[in-house]
Amino acid sequence: MKTFVVLSDSHGRYKNVQRLAPLFGENDFVVHLGDGSSDMRPYTAQAPDKFYAMRGNCDFSYGQEECIIEAEGVSILCCHGHRYGVKRGLEGLAARAKELGCSVALYGHTHRADIATVDGVLCVNPGALGDYAAPSYCYLVLHSGKPTATIVNL
Repeated sequence: MKTFVVLSDSHGRYKNVQRLAPLFGENDFVVHLGDGSSDMRPYTAQAPDKFYAMRGNCDFSYGQEECIIEAEGVSILCCHGHRYGVKRGLEGLAARAKELGCSVALYGHTHRADIATVDGVLCVNPGALGDYAAPSYCYLVLHSGKPTATIVNL
């Protein structure tokens, strides 16, 4: 079993990232999906094999465009989502995930938490961690090749 803390769109509201910090040690992976990816710098420097930061449309120098994490027999595409038009629909994101052999796609950008299956791909948006109406993140568990995503309000 592998566990993930997935966050996105913190937009420099570092205090909310700090509120999640106790969870970082308890989980196998921590993924920031962009727009505030530099909020993760202190953590990625300590354990680069555990922390992943994607670059969003508001990030200019820190993070990866996208990456694939493989764990428990599951391939996961991690990206911000803006390049795949996620505000208009998830078809482009799901197509990219399938192209890369991924059954899960983690994305941000919309500031809306969502869990949906599109063309066989589990698409998960943890919502926005910044100071919005309902800051949230995602707790993702991979067990025996099966992903289970839960949105958690901060």
